[in-house]
Amino acid sequence: MSVSPLANHDRSAVFYYLEHFRTALRWLHERYGDLLSERESAFIRDFGSLPRASQALLVRLIMRKGQRFRAGKIRYPEIGSIQRACGPLIELQWIDPQPRLSIDEFARLVTRAELLELFPHLTSNIPKSQALALLQLTQTGPRSFEEWRGSVSEPVYLVAVAPLCTQLRLLFFGNFRQEWSEFVLADLGIFRYETVPLSRSSRAFHSRQDIDDFFLLYECRCRLYDEAPLAEVLSRLPASPLNHEWLEARRAKLKFQIARRYEIAGEREQAVLLYQECRHPGARLRAIRALEVDARYGEAHAMACTALQAPESPAEQQRLTRITRRLERRLGLPPKNWRPPARPERMDIIVPAPLGGESVEFLALKLVAVPAAPVYYVENTLINSLFGLLCWEAIFAAVSGAFFHAFQVGPMDLFSRTFRERRAALFDRCLRRLETGSYASVIEENFHRKHGIQSPFVSWGVLTEELLATALECIPASHLSRYFERLLSNLPENRSGLPDLVQFWVDEKRYRMIEVKGPGDRLQDNQQRWIDFCMAHDLPVAVCHVRWAQTA
Repeated sequence: MSVSPLANHDRSAVFYYLEHFRTALRWLHERYGDLLSERESAFIRDFGSLPRASQALLVRLIMRKGQRFRAGKIRYPEIGSIQRACGPLIELQWIDPQPRLSIDEFARLVTRAELLELFPHLTSNIPKSQALALLQLTQTGPRSFEEWRGSVSEPVYLVAVAPLCTQLRLLFFGNFRQEWSEFVLADLGIFRYETVPLSRSSRAFHSRQDIDDFFLLYECRCRLYDEAPLAEVLSRLPASPLNHEWLEARRAKLKFQIARRYEIAGEREQAVLLYQECRHPGARLRAIRALEVDARYGEAHAMACTALQAPESPAEQQRLTRITRRLERRLGLPPKNWRPPARPERMDIIVPAPLGGESVEFLALKLVAVPAAPVYYVENTLINSLFGLLCWEAIFAAVSGAFFHAFQVGPMDLFSRTFRERRAALFDRCLRRLETGSYASVIEENFHRKHGIQSPFVSWGVLTEELLATALECIPASHLSRYFERLLSNLPENRSGLPDLVQFWVDEKRYRMIEVKGPGDRLQDNQQRWIDFCMAHDLPVAVCHVRWAQTA
């Protein structure tokens, strides 16, 4: 089957959000019916039997922030009587009409003026946050909203089923980031997504254990972001690697984040232990840095030397080299023969300091550009976009487990170590077009045919027809091949760090990349790696240093 953004509904229909939610539930039942828990299956079944007004109210509430709502603040003309719509939801115990509220929960539901009215001992100009801090000292124990308000009678509804709905949302999108609003944005045409053929093997989860692990990782992430005790979060995190590639990547990232929190808190010994257990990129480097900060220079040096024998990436190698040189000086060891970084063409520009906050990149662009050699500000967008257009079919291939819902910007395994390997034949076919000369027509065709569709590489707002045509005219295919191969060698690191500007000599069919540095600025690590690469492969690159003119 194929899945496309669900834009078949009447956009003027007042219950558009309900139709979106119903579609999501149908999708979940079709894709994961055999993996859903009894409670999840019952929710999908019982939701379908509710009156439309009750369905609509529940969807409206779960799309709002929080779980507790004052009845007087719930107004939806298309639903009608909120009290009547709540009835069936209360019967199912999906909504609690009389929740007990702590002082914190109560304070979130009322205004500062209402707090001051209820607690007249508070000074009239006190901020709400300070008022709450004072009330927390004296107002203990939960009460109903009516008990807090005294003579004022107003229902408050607790959406008790909200956590379950959150789990269904997580299950549908397969990530912690996307919200139900994705349906609306796609329906309105604000976001457009590629249509990818899907099969049952394309689903994100293949066992109930996968789903439970996913929910557990989300819980740990929430606890970490809510600043729960680190030991508590760590105790909840699965201790052993998960038998699921991208779930294991999430587990490793969470462990890295916990270790980083320990490190920031000064508990570096615990941080080092966690880093050493963690396979998240950069964990080994952070362990070495923590040892160095703790003045455990010998241990740090030994670990760095071992890591340098098999660095996980050029980025790690670059940083390990710098750390090792520093540790050698600390330990009084003879320095090794380190190779200095490449020195590209240097440009120097002296300009008056801008008064309106104009960036150094655009100042340099204006001064370097001439009619015969225009300059464009592209940073990371041009090479990434050309790559994304040429390799569109490989990036959006229906590889098992890569696409599993209608709102994906790119494949789930985009940054995995096996991304290229799983699409080797497709990438080979795409890149071979650089040798046969057919690459330009493919890029131009995809530029027009796919224009506006979300992509992890193509920046539609920057890549104009003029820039595209000029780039294809002036950048040799052999150079594009070099750029694209480096991108594919490590997508997480190499998608960034490309030079800020590109200059074209159209008549001569040549170009030059230009990195711009303002006063006191220096090349970042990823920028230096790109420059080293360009120098090693005879790709034209320069660094433009901008200095402010001395004023009298």
